[in-house]
Amino acid sequence: MKVLALAASSSSTSINKQLATYAASLVENAEVEVLDLNDFDMPIFSEDKEKELGQPEPAQRFYKKLGEADAIIISYAEHNGSYTAAFKNVFDWTSRIDMKVYQGKPVIMLATSPGPGGASSVLAAATGSAPYFAADVKGSLSIPSFYDNFDMEQGKLTNAELQDKLATVVALL
Repeated sequence: MKVLALAASSSSTSINKQLATYAASLVENAEVEVLDLNDFDMPIFSEDKEKELGQPEPAQRFYKKLGEADAIIISYAEHNGSYTAAFKNVFDWTSRIDMKVYQGKPVIMLATSPGPGGASSVLAAATGSAPYFAADVKGSLSIPSFYDNFDMEQGKLTNAELQDKLATVVALL
């Protein structure tokens, strides 16, 4: 199984990228590819830019990557209760290629933050809208207080209860 893992963040030190990568490592016998949103940089989406540029190559590559995967694990960073501008822009451009951005793929949606909310607002928005974009959401999980529950050196969850929940969600792929 080819699993595509990504963080809905452009931060070079993204805790959501660490979480998505770790979650993907829990899928047995999977070939994992981790995407970096910085590899899909484009101008801010607008109809005027779309008329000028058409469908930018980075959006086409992103769409193709999603299509080549057997499953997708995405972890959402939350900026002011919503998506990061970087993710929203890539998503907006890609949705103009095909509204079925996720192409019917099984998807696990995660989110984390340093605080106790665990980016649950953006996770709720993402899981709520996912069916409109052809995501077969198999499960979702918010990890609160990331630095209290994740060992940065070992790259894994340290909270046994959260580890069990994550393993259960990932097993749904």
